[in-house]
Amino acid sequence: MLGWMEVHGVYLHFPFCVKRCLYCDFNTTTGTLEYLPEYVNAICQEIDLVASSLSFPLKIHTIYLGGGTPSLLSVYQIDQVLTRMRLSFDLARETEITLEANPGTVSFNYLFGLHQLGVNRLSLGIQSAVPAELTLMGRIHTVEEARQSIQDARMAGFDNFNLDFIYGLPGQTKANWQQSLDFAIENAPEHLSLYALTLDDHTPMARQIADGILKTPDDDMAADFYEMAMDQLAKAGYQQYEISNWATICGDTSRVCMHNMQYWHNQPYLGFGSGSHGYSQGVRTVNVVPLEEYIKRVRSDQKQVFPLSPANEIRNEIGETTRMQEAMMLGLRLTDEGIARSHYILLYQQDYYEIFHKEIDRLLGLGLLEWVEDNQERIRLTRKARLLGNQVFMNFVGDA
Repeated sequence: MLGWMEVHGVYLHFPFCVKRCLYCDFNTTTGTLEYLPEYVNAICQEIDLVASSLSFPLKIHTIYLGGGTPSLLSVYQIDQVLTRMRLSFDLARETEITLEANPGTVSFNYLFGLHQLGVNRLSLGIQSAVPAELTLMGRIHTVEEARQSIQDARMAGFDNFNLDFIYGLPGQTKANWQQSLDFAIENAPEHLSLYALTLDDHTPMARQIADGILKTPDDDMAADFYEMAMDQLAKAGYQQYEISNWATICGDTSRVCMHNMQYWHNQPYLGFGSGSHGYSQGVRTVNVVPLEEYIKRVRSDQKQVFPLSPANEIRNEIGETTRMQEAMMLGLRLTDEGIARSHYILLYQQDYYEIFHKEIDRLLGLGLLEWVEDNQERIRLTRKARLLGNQVFMNFVGDA
């Protein structure tokens, strides 16, 4: 069982969108903004219910407002949520507070207001710097609006923000991807997240591909784009610290996303809002998705034992074997850091090489894993394995 005093992260989900992107399979809704005031009140109530089940304030060091489009909330509504967080938990002095924003929904005044509230990290969903690709994806912003949002964020006081991009789009050319990479490097964000396009069958873009309206994405081309990004971002001074993430490192100051590190280090976090996930005290929770059902459950005001919430639809206890397997899969995502044997032993009282020596030796032989130090203290993915992460991770999945 995990210690009660472990520092947690908090994820807050806001599923509201102006328009659903054609590739999107996330928990999002459109045409439901009338629920927003009720939803904000409900998420504040859920925070209070979970926190009140503890006899002491839980320590929190990261807060992430994701979606959906959290930037559809007013500054006042963001203030409501952050005030409830500060009243309910023991926030670290330098708590990382990230808000996801769509460039088509923000202004300088809005961003300035967020910064004044204590939001100290912004994640802007740019996705592409090619107008035709933005149209293809169904994005609501233009390239110029994206550039203006970045300038406004700087002027508003943000010195730590992320830009999201997607590669491997149907018909995407090398020149188009180069245009997005150039845009990213020229605007010098502290953090970049680059994601290969993945499509579920029921998304509009997947149906267009199945109907022959769009070209089938080229996996080999997507791999080339990933290689381009690794090479060019390294030259631009970015450190790739995770399969899909790069950050600037200046002296002792690193701009890695501390909230996501919470996940990759297999550390506890709480999830609030419809469809949100949490993991604490060896229990994984998932909240109900429909807005009305979520609000109804929270309003029931049913007292629960931490970390449970009345909004939970799924509650699964995670056994020690599964936790150890997940620690391998998550930790190996950290392309530079990898997994230290000494830290793993401290957490699980077992050496991962003793548990998974057959799998590790086979992957070492295939050139997909490498020891970082000569004393074999730390292991990580090789460069070529970054393109094959899922195939590597599956080696550590088994009966728990």
